[in-house]
Amino acid sequence: MIDLTIIWAFIIAFAVAAYVVMDGFDLGIGILFPSFPVGRERDQAMNAIAPVWDGNETWLVMGGGGLLAAFPLAYAIVLPALYAPLIAMLLGLVFRGVAFEARWRDPGHRRWWDVGFFGGSLVATFMQGVTLGALLQGITVDGRAYAGGWWEWLSPFSLLTGASLVAGYALLGACWLIWKTSGPLQDNVRRWARRLLPALLLAIGAVSLATPFVEPQYFYRWFEWPGMLVTVPMPLLVLFAAWMCWRALSRPRDAAPFLWALALFLLSMVGLGVSIWPDVIPGRVTIWEAAAPHSSQLFMLVGAAILVPVILVYTGWAYWVFRGKVGEEGYH
Repeated sequence: MIDLTIIWAFIIAFAVAAYVVMDGFDLGIGILFPSFPVGRERDQAMNAIAPVWDGNETWLVMGGGGLLAAFPLAYAIVLPALYAPLIAMLLGLVFRGVAFEARWRDPGHRRWWDVGFFGGSLVATFMQGVTLGALLQGITVDGRAYAGGWWEWLSPFSLLTGASLVAGYALLGACWLIWKTSGPLQDNVRRWARRLLPALLLAIGAVSLATPFVEPQYFYRWFEWPGMLVTVPMPLLVLFAAWMCWRALSRPRDAAPFLWALALFLLSMVGLGVSIWPDVIPGRVTIWEAAAPHSSQLFMLVGAAILVPVILVYTGWAYWVFRGKVGEEGYH
């Protein structure tokens, strides 16, 4: 019999990865927003994500909904453990969405909507990183319920992962604008990308060095067979991707920096997968212990088999239609 639990684990992992890849760069643009001069450059940056930003968040809904449906025990434990950062993240996403739309329709208060767009982007990104760090460092579980305190999510490690994600999303945002814009804005974000790439590399190194010591299983999975197959080449692959991204920032091929920045994120996700597999709550609950009944998984898989291709098609179509450079007035 096919193990539907593993299939659903990969579906949710794919949805989370798609969200990080697609929504990461527009959150990054919000983080960099105060560095853009008021007027043409800010409008150009907003137009660079206007056709796709709301569709990118489809994957967040799918990841959260999939976790509830396919792994209800994990959802029941994780949600109360991470109420504070998750609520802050959602409020940040809501506020930046309102600010995005309102700045065009209420030009008299555009200054304040720009502040809201930046603040919402920063809070949402930072809290996503904090949530990841809190999950990695371990959640107190007693039987089938969360048994920790209100502030258990807050630690130096979770703050480190939060700051690291801010640097990573900002780099993605800068590289996206290198690809999609030209003129003064492109020159500005190219300079930012050259500063953010070393910062992200240091952040990846710091998180990677700290992770094996926040939960004993991580150390064994990375430094015992077969984890060693990833441990040995991973630092070299990360350094290679960072070097290629640095080179691309000095060359006229505008898409290359974004693609190499994505490579850094994908390598980090592979490392994360090696650390936690096959747990859904690291060190506490495996995917099989948290899984919904087989009949429920099968029923939901039929829907996912229809919806995921549809989402991929309309997302790909949107990116294809708006594939050119963007100016102050929109794509051309």
